[in-house]
Amino acid sequence: MATVTFEKATRVYAGSDVPAVDSLGLEVADGEFLVLVGPSGCGKSTSLRMLAGLEEVDGGRILIGDRDVTNLAPKDRDIAMVFQNYALYPHMTVAENMGFALKIAGQKKDEIRRRVVEAAKVLDLEPYLDRKPKALSGGQRQRVAMGRAIVRQPQVFLMDEPLSNLDAKLRVQTRTEIARLQRRLGVTTVYVTHDQVEAMTMGDRVAVLKDGVLQQVAPPRELYDRPANVFVAGFIGSPAMNLIELPVVDGGVRFGDVTYPVAREVLDRSAASTVTVGVRPEDLEPNPDGLPVEVDVVEELGADAYVYGRTTVGGEEHPIIARADGRTPPSKGSVVHLQPKRGHVHLFSTQDGRRLSD
Repeated sequence: MATVTFEKATRVYAGSDVPAVDSLGLEVADGEFLVLVGPSGCGKSTSLRMLAGLEEVDGGRILIGDRDVTNLAPKDRDIAMVFQNYALYPHMTVAENMGFALKIAGQKKDEIRRRVVEAAKVLDLEPYLDRKPKALSGGQRQRVAMGRAIVRQPQVFLMDEPLSNLDAKLRVQTRTEIARLQRRLGVTTVYVTHDQVEAMTMGDRVAVLKDGVLQQVAPPRELYDRPANVFVAGFIGSPAMNLIELPVVDGGVRFGDVTYPVAREVLDRSAASTVTVGVRPEDLEPNPDGLPVEVDVVEELGADAYVYGRTTVGGEEHPIIARADGRTPPSKGSVVHLQPKRGHVHLFSTQDGRRLSD
């Protein structure tokens, strides 16, 4: 096991002036499960491939433990990677697939068998060791790919969207298995996903990237409660945070016919006549003087319901999502008036998107 350190690591592809990964500074603790998350093209897979040695590093360096691996070949980095497509050999059995890397490395047959059986017990694959991949389900194939990484006993696990080929129910089950397995093994793990729900439920910490730039790295709860900027606020959380540009008035911001109180020193950080107000769907509550929201769709989920609607502020229409009681949700086409709960508002600069509120 070891730490992983990106020191201003940069990757610029030929023919492009914009870095795919721009001066990434990030440290992963020994035994930590860190998730890289962001939209397509944000640089998360490129960052992982740089760590694996599959992409060149055009600036900065990467360390595993105290060892600079920036220019080392992948085989010399003591890492094991789990890919999106499993990459299993169809003509080999499960046991042969899991032990192949050890065979290539010249390990003795008895040692290979011992490690394969040990990993198979952890992954509940013992009954399938003599089967070929085509006789396995998608979830079982993914566990074989995990087993192949485990038997190598690397310092670092790298996982590139390993669940994206599974159906929704199996994804939930498998992500729980992976998180539990990582805690049991205690191996430093860097995991890439575009699914922010996956990131929030699996990672000890989550690093959010946008356009190759690290936006924030923090435990899931901190990302949710204290997003560093508008992008993180809108990306983390499902359904997404409501973000509306509202006028600054004496004592706070104007929310419908209600003034939501905000400390003067917070508003002074903006130095503008408007601020971007963020409110989670679960933090909006009915108030006759709140923002009028016309209900377009009601998504009923049993105990809860989500209301999707529109409101107009300053002549501009904004989408609004609010959580409601699933037993008495508003009807489609109706108008509801909503205001944020006290202490549950996030304020951001309309100029650069940075967080203003404490």
